[in-house]
Amino acid sequence: MMKRITPILWALALALTFSFYGIAQADEPSGRSESSHGKMSYGSGGHGRGGHGDGMAGHHGRTSHFLHHLLKHQKEYGLTDEQVSKLKQLSLDFDRAQIRTEADMQVAERELRSLVHDEKADMAAIEAKVKESETFEIGLRVAAIKAKREVWSLLTQEQRDKVKAEREKRMRHHQEG
Repeated sequence: MMKRITPILWALALALTFSFYGIAQADEPSGRSESSHGKMSYGSGGHGRGGHGDGMAGHHGRTSHFLHHLLKHQKEYGLTDEQVSKLKQLSLDFDRAQIRTEADMQVAERELRSLVHDEKADMAAIEAKVKESETFEIGLRVAAIKAKREVWSLLTQEQRDKVKAEREKRMRHHQEG
């Protein structure tokens, strides 16, 4: 039994080690970029983990962008003062959650990297740290989904149609250009 598990553990350790070389490079100042919303974006993965997300930290980055877009174009979408007030509060709450969670994710990833490089570290501790890090990502994705659903529930059908039409127009323009 132990002979079967050992190669799996070595493969996992090797995969983790190689993936952390990408993290180390993404954490370098040259790998950082600032998005149009003033948030730091790390490497290609958005939050320093490589491969996850799309610029502003994946799904949650798109949610943040969507909230800011609605507020910026509130007149075009015909938002009421009450809707704008609720969207501002929702945006602030989501930004807070996103900033805190991304900070927690960065700390967990650095702790994981430290464990991986420690030859005496227990594999159970490494696995627990991987799960902890992924739990933060899951929580943030769920928060983004909840925020987006809450936004859609604030909008009238006419406003939703305008948002959808504008999104389709941008998609066509992007595909053509």
